[in-house]
Amino acid sequence: MIFKVYYQDTLGEVPVRERTNAMYVEAETEEEVRKGLKNRDYNIEYVTPLSDDALSYEKNNNDDFEVEQLDQ
Repeated sequence: MIFKVYYQDTLGEVPVRERTNAMYVEAETEEEVRKGLKNRDYNIEYVTPLSDDALSYEKNNNDDFEVEQLDQ
């Protein structure tokens, strides 16, 4: 399953919408996504699974679309 992760680059700042980034991660569960990103200094705001339609939309409308593989 592909998840869309909304995050801030650093843990030390208050989240600001204009600085929110997004990445796409392949994993089985949201917990697996959060555990896989734990070692990065990201402030994860929200993790959401993408339906087939949402995934298709992201692929077609995002030139920077790339799915991250988590180190297990």
